[in-house]
Amino acid sequence: MLIETQRLIIRDLITEDEVPFAEMAADGSLNDIGFDEDCGSWMAEWVAEAKELTLRDNPLMDYLAYTVTLKDSGIVAGSVGCSYYDDLQETGITYFMGAQYRNNGYAAEAVKAYIEFFFSNYDVHRMIATVRDENISSWKVVEKANFILTVKKRYKDINDDKEELYRFYEITRGNDYEPASDY
Repeated sequence: MLIETQRLIIRDLITEDEVPFAEMAADGSLNDIGFDEDCGSWMAEWVAEAKELTLRDNPLMDYLAYTVTLKDSGIVAGSVGCSYYDDLQETGITYFMGAQYRNNGYAAEAVKAYIEFFFSNYDVHRMIATVRDENISSWKVVEKANFILTVKKRYKDINDDKEELYRFYEITRGNDYEPASDY
């Protein structure tokens, strides 16, 4: 898979991505998504598994992860993709940016581009986003990508120890989704 935007390239994961992903997690800023400070010890396995799941290419069953790179330099800035929530029976957007690449609009640009790719390539008509209520930066990302807030409720995500307050968003093909022309 290859998506090109004004400032980003979104591509399939490669084995070498494990190094920048582990470096991004070393500061603790990716703990909420399960990438702890020690993820360097298991990141190679995660990348290998993610590559296998991407080959299966089933957003109604698997986690599909892609690498986000800066177009002008090729530097790995983060990841975007989707994950199937077994408990909700929904496909949800997933993304992260390394701390040094945040607040530049890269996450929203990557999410918009991935949503366009997703709705153009899969027979899925709806995608959700689950965002912890205190994660204001992430709500801004999904709202900029035209996700609509549907409910706030307590929920225990896969990496949570206990239920937390979450904001649930959705975007649907044809209703909320409009191909992005501003990236």
